[in-house]
Amino acid sequence: MAARTDFQHVGFMLTERFSMIAFTAALEPLRLANRAADRALYEWRLHSRDGLSAEASNGVRVGVDASFREAKRLDAVVACAGVDVQADDHHELISTLRRLVKSGATAGAVCTGAYVLAKARLLDGYRCTIHWENRAGLRADFPDLDVGDDLFEIDRDRFTCAGGVAAADMMLSLIRRDHGDALARAVADQLIHQRIRNADEPQRPDLGQKAGVAHPKVQRVLELMGASIDRPAGIDELARSVALSPRQLERLFIEHMAVSPTRHYATIRLEHARQLLQQTRMSILDVAIASGFNSASYFSQSYLDRFGHSPRAERRTTAP
Repeated sequence: MAARTDFQHVGFMLTERFSMIAFTAALEPLRLANRAADRALYEWRLHSRDGLSAEASNGVRVGVDASFREAKRLDAVVACAGVDVQADDHHELISTLRRLVKSGATAGAVCTGAYVLAKARLLDGYRCTIHWENRAGLRADFPDLDVGDDLFEIDRDRFTCAGGVAAADMMLSLIRRDHGDALARAVADQLIHQRIRNADEPQRPDLGQKAGVAHPKVQRVLELMGASIDRPAGIDELARSVALSPRQLERLFIEHMAVSPTRHYATIRLEHARQLLQQTRMSILDVAIASGFNSASYFSQSYLDRFGHSPRAERRTTAP
């Protein structure tokens, strides 16, 4: 793609408790692109609900240039969110995003900002991504969305990323698209970022790598467990998938995981349930079913055994 020579105005929309690392990882590549090119390629303005400041999830308060409503004439708008993104209706921000997109702005998001774009119906028909911790909640609230688990997604005039330093990889890819590979690499060098990661790279290691397990058959079973949470496979089926007997699979898990496959599978499903309880308005019964439990009472007892409190107590303390 030919390098762009035009100047771009970018607006960063900061919600309360936005992710500081995702925001700065998105902004700094633009500053460094101007520096490396020795001319202004990007200009940015910061916006918040009150037009005065926004507090990040780490407690740092950031001054802004204007309110959401005052944003205008932008080439790109970036929704920057963080923890508890579902707790706000984001009415003013959604109205602003729709208005800016209607006037021609490209829409993007870092970290959980994808949830705001989804609520504004600006991701309909687009492929998107979000931080892995919030993926289950986004899929539950917007089941028709095409939500991937990639590091970032650039789909036509929409761009979303997992958050954290993934925002830098996404912005570097956008800089490369706009102004060529040489400039993107120069910016990466300034960031001491040795390699611009590809969009389709995973956000985190698979379950086998995360557990530090080297045995290929245990890794494969862990992958299958993670891919079949709502309809859990039986241990016999999992064992057959890696050409083992159930007894052999049990022994491998005890040796490499210090836990039985049945117990570990339950832990994976309960962790998934906890994310749904914290991030969605799904009923407890629906959460149980989505996590592979056919009985609400068995789910509640398993949850209590795992976390020390019931699903209902979890919902009371963290519900949007």
